Amino acid sequence: MRFENKVAVVTGSGGGIGESYARALAAEGAAVVIAEINEEHGRRVAGEIENEGGTALFVATDVSSEDSTIAMGKAAAATFGGVDYLINNAAIYKGMELHSMLTMPMDYYDKFMAVNMTGALLATRAVYESMAARGGGAIVNQSSTAAWMGAGYYGIAKLALHGLTQSLAKELGPRGIRVNAIAPGPTDTEATRSVVPEEFIGEIVKGMAIQRLARPEEMVGACLFLLSEEASFVTAQIVAVDGGQIMRT
Repeated sequence: MRFENKVAVVTGSGGGIGESYARALAAEGAAVVIAEINEEHGRRVAGEIENEGGTALFVATDVSSEDSTIAMGKAAAATFGGVDYLINNAAIYKGMELHSMLTMPMDYYDKFMAVNMTGALLATRAVYESMAARGGGAIVNQSSTAAWMGAGYYGIAKLALHGLTQSLAKELGPRGIRVNAIAPGPTDTEATRSVVPEEFIGEIVKGMAIQRLARPEEMVGACLFLLSEEASFVTAQIVAVDGGQIMRT
C-alpha cells in the first residue's frame, strides 16, 4: 500500500500498459483518475477498479487539448482533493498510420505530435500546481525504445519526451516534483499487434537478450518504483524496460 491516500492520474489508461498502471496503483491504495479519450474503454477500467474494491474516476480527456487537460486536472481536484502522481501514457499507437518521413501528410504529423509529445506537457501543466501544493509528487512519461532506433515520427516523438522529461525535472525539482520516463521494449498489446506484423515481431525478438514480447504488467514494477518514495532521489532518468533490446554504454 505504497500509495494509500494518494491520487494518481493515468492518461490513456483505457487499455494496454496504461490500464496495467492504473490497476496496480489502485491495488496499492491510490485513487486513480482514468484520463482516457475513449469513453467506453475508460468507463470499463474505472468500473472494474471500483468493483474490485479500489477507487477510480473516469474523466474524458483529449491530451492534445489544453482545455481538456485543464478540465481533467480540475475534475481530479474536485473529486479527490488534488493530484500526487501523473503517468503520461496516452499516445497514438494502435492503428497509427504508417508513412515515411518524406511522404507523410503534415496534418497527420501535427496531430501525432500534439498527442504523443505535447500531450505530456499539457497534462503536466494541468496538475503540477496541485502536486506542489500537496508537498510534491512524481511524474512518469511513457517513452519507448523506438526513441533510440531512428523509428520515424513515432521515434522522434518519444525522443522528444526524453528532452521534455529532463527539462521538466529541472523546472519542477524545486517544487518537490520528480520527473522520469520509462522506455518499454516490444510489448504484447492489442496496439502492437495492430501495428507490427507477426513476422516482424519474430525478427525483433530474435535480437533481444530476453527473446519474447513483454507483458503489459511487466512495466508496472519500474513505473511504481519511480513514483514511490523508494525513488526519492531519482529524477530526469529514462529507464528502459525492454528485455535487452537496446544496450547502451
